[in-house]
Formats: sequence, C-alpha cells, structure tokens
Amino acid sequence: MHHHGYLWTGPKQRFDEEALRRPPHPEPPPAGSRPELIQRYREVLAEFPVVDLPPLETAYWLVKPRTLVRGTWEEPKEAADWLGERIAEFATRFFSAAERDTTRLAALVNSAGEQLRGGGDVSHGFSLERPSFLSLALVTCSPNRAKPELTCPAP
Repeated sequence: MHHHGYLWTGPKQRFDEEALRRPPHPEPPPAGSRPELIQRYREVLAEFPVVDLPPLETAYWLVKPRTLVRGTWEEPKEAADWLGERIAEFATRFFSAAERDTTRLAALVNSAGEQLRGGGDVSHGFSLERPSFLSLALVTCSPNRAKPELTCPAP
C-alpha cells in the first residue's frame, strides 16, 4: 500500500463546476434522449478523466493523468508531512483567520496520518484570497479502500 498526493489551486468558480468533478454515469442516456443531454454526457465522459479539477469523491484522483500526482509515499507519516508542508506553504493566503489557526492545522495533519494508516483517503479544501481555492488530497493506492476497482496511476 502507498499514498499519492494531489494539489489543485484555482478560481473558486471553476472548482464549483461540479459536473466535471463527477464521473460519468455508467450508462449513457437512453436512445431518444434530448440531444443536449447526450452531448453533455459525451463531454463529461471525455473530460472527467483528464480535467485537473478535484473529483467529488477523493478516490477518483486515481483515474486522472499521472502528471497530476505531486508525490508518492510508502509511509503514511511521510504523506501527512507533505500535507502539512503544503498547508504551511499556503496558510498565509487562507481567507479566514480560523483556517490559519496552527493548532487546528496541526490536528488536520495528525488526523491525516491516522486516516492513511487505516487505509483511508484524506481531502481538505481551503478558501484563499481573491476568491481562489486550494484542494489537497492524499489517496491510498493498491488497493484503494473506497474504490478497489481503480488502478494505480504509477507505472
């Protein structure tokens, strides 16, 4: 078992485009459906696996391009340390003072290590100034507990 780290920053408005953050429905729209519904299904089918937006379900990072992986670690503590380093890197840009609280942030990092040790995934989001957004995720791989059918992006 190992863990992959993912980081996304961008406009909050783009982050809120939930259609591109969901995997396509396993079945296409039935024959005779409205053309715009069929077209939207085709767009999501083509774009979901390649768009850099964080998926709504953390495990789906595993279907994204391998180039989006920011790090891979065998040990949960190393992965949690990476999360802590990224949080510290962006903390001065957090929109609210409550999100910058160092005690709270340390607890997030400690909790991440525990989650990973148990085979879970970790995902955190932070509102940044201007309105931007930061998404950080650690995904357990080989296998993923939530989606064991998803393959590892590592070669």
